[in-house]
Amino acid sequence: MYTLAKRQFTRLFLAWALLATGVCCVLGDLLPSANVPAATSGGALVEDVKVPMADGVGLATTIYWPAGEGPWPTLLLRTPYSRSGESGWGRTLPEHGIVVMTQDVRGRFDSEGEDMSFFAEREDGQATLRWIAGQPWSNGRVMTLGGSALGITQYLFAPGAPEALTCQWIQVATPDLFDGAVYQGGVYREALTTGWLESNQSTHRIAPLRSHHKNDAYWDIVQIDDFSAVNVPAFHVAGWYDIFARGMVNGFLGYQDEGGAGARGQQHLIMGPWTHAVNDPEVGALTFPNAVLESLEQQLEIFMLACLFDDPEAQADLAALPPVQYFTLGAVAEPDAPGNVWRTAGTWPPAGGTETPFYLHPGNVLSLERPGADGGGDAFTYDPHAPSPTVGGANLGLPAGSFDQREVEARDDVVVYTTPPLEAPLEATGDLRADIWIATDVPDTDVVVRLTDVYPDGRSMLVSDSIFRARYRTCPDYTCEVFLEPGEPVLLTVDLGPHSYVFNTGHRVRISVTSSNAPRFAPNPNNGEMYVGEGAPAQVAHTVILHDADHPSALMLPVFK
Repeated sequence: MYTLAKRQFTRLFLAWALLATGVCCVLGDLLPSANVPAATSGGALVEDVKVPMADGVGLATTIYWPAGEGPWPTLLLRTPYSRSGESGWGRTLPEHGIVVMTQDVRGRFDSEGEDMSFFAEREDGQATLRWIAGQPWSNGRVMTLGGSALGITQYLFAPGAPEALTCQWIQVATPDLFDGAVYQGGVYREALTTGWLESNQSTHRIAPLRSHHKNDAYWDIVQIDDFSAVNVPAFHVAGWYDIFARGMVNGFLGYQDEGGAGARGQQHLIMGPWTHAVNDPEVGALTFPNAVLESLEQQLEIFMLACLFDDPEAQADLAALPPVQYFTLGAVAEPDAPGNVWRTAGTWPPAGGTETPFYLHPGNVLSLERPGADGGGDAFTYDPHAPSPTVGGANLGLPAGSFDQREVEARDDVVVYTTPPLEAPLEATGDLRADIWIATDVPDTDVVVRLTDVYPDGRSMLVSDSIFRARYRTCPDYTCEVFLEPGEPVLLTVDLGPHSYVFNTGHRVRISVTSSNAPRFAPNPNNGEMYVGEGAPAQVAHTVILHDADHPSALMLPVFK
C-alpha cells in the first residue's frame, strides 16, 4: 500500500509547504485535480454542516467524503481564514480513503458566535474531535494539519484532547500566545499582533491583548502549561527567521520531553533557514543555497500513512527519521564557504556546543577577552518618539529575513560592537542570547540587540534580533513588574532565539545595542506605562551600556569547534 500511496500522493504537499502558511491558502489552484466520483454510497460528495459546540454555537464545517463504504480516518483543518481556502485537500485526499473536514473557527466567516482570536480554540477544537469520533463514518482516527493560525489552533486543543486525535502536523506556530506571539521579551509585537488583527477585521481584540501585558490568568487558555496532557506524535516545522521560531522549538521540546505517553519521544522538529514562508530559499536580501528541503512533502506522506493507516512500511520509515533536522546557514555567494547544509540531531540544541561569551569592550570592540576594571561603558539617548526602524528580522506584514543593518547602526542611539576579522570559521548552533548590563535615568526601558554577520565588503547582514523590557528582569515568566531605580546597574538577558549559523573566515561578528525596533515592537515610553500616548508623557532615556569587570556585558554563543 505504501508504494501505491506514495505515487498517488505525489505533489500533495509541496504547494502548501511553499505557499500556504495559514496566512492564505489557494490549494485549489495548485494541487493536481483529483478524479473524484460525483457521489458516494453515503450521500453527497461534499456536505456543509454546523458542528455544535457546548454552548450551542454551530461551527461551519465542510466535509469531503471518500467514495464507498466507511469507516474512514479524518484530516481536520480549523482556520480563521475561511475554510474554502483549504478546499484543495478536500479535492485530493478523499479518493485515497480520507475524510477531509475544513472548519471556520468561532465567529469567523460562516461560523456562529463571537470572534475570539484563539481564546476558544481548546474547548471548540476538542468538541469538534468528539463530534468526529461519534459519527458512524469515523474510524476514530483524526490527524490535524496546518500552519500559522492553523498551527496555533492545533497546539491549543492538544492538551487533554480526546483519543480521536491521533497525530498533528504543526507548521510555523506557537504553543504560547502570550510569550510566543503577542509579546516578546515582555514587549508588545505591534506590527505582528495589531497588523494581523486589523487584516482579519478583528480589531475588537486589540485592546484586551494590549491591556493584559503581564502573563496572568487571562492567558491560561491560550498557552500549554502542562505538556504531560498532550498524547500525540507531531511534526513541528518552522525556520530560523520565522516569527514563531522560539515557539516551535518550545513546542517540540514540550511534546518530546514532557509530553504524555503518546507524545514523549515521538516528535520531529524541522528548522530551515526560512521566514514564515516555509521552504522558500529567499530570506530577505539573501538567497541561501540548498535551503529547500526536498524531502518535506515525502515526510508528510510518510507521517500521514503511518498515522491514519498503520502502514508498516511508512511506520518503519517514520521511525528511521531523526528527531531533529535543521539547516546551518553560512555565507552566501562565497565559494567553499562552510554551512548552508542540512544536519540532523537527537534533540535541540545539538550536543557539542560550548557556551562562549564574546564580551563588549570600549572602542566598539567585541572580544573573547573578559573586560577589566576600567572597562567603563557607552552612553546613548533613546527618544520614544524617534525609535530606530525595523529592517528585516522575524516579521509578518513587514519585510522579513536578513537585511543589511548599516543604516540602523549609523544612528546616534545605536551602539555597535564588532570582532576583528575571523581567522577561522565560527559556528554557533543552539540557543543564542545577550547579557547586557545597563544603567539608566528612567523607571523602565527596553534593550534591543541585533546580531549580524559583517561580510568583507562591509555589509552587516542580520542573523537574529530580539528585545527585553527591563521591568520584567526579576520575573522571567512575566508575571510581575519591578521598576528601575535611576543609575542602578541591572542585568538584562535578551533571548536571541534558536539558530545555527557559520560566520566565515574574514567575516566579523557584530551586535548592536539600542532601545527600540519599530514598528515591529511598540516603543517603550520609559515612564512606567506600556505604550506611548497612554498615561503620562513619554520620557527620553539616557542609558549607559556597562562593560567592566563587575558588569561584563556579553554576547553568548554556543560555539562548535
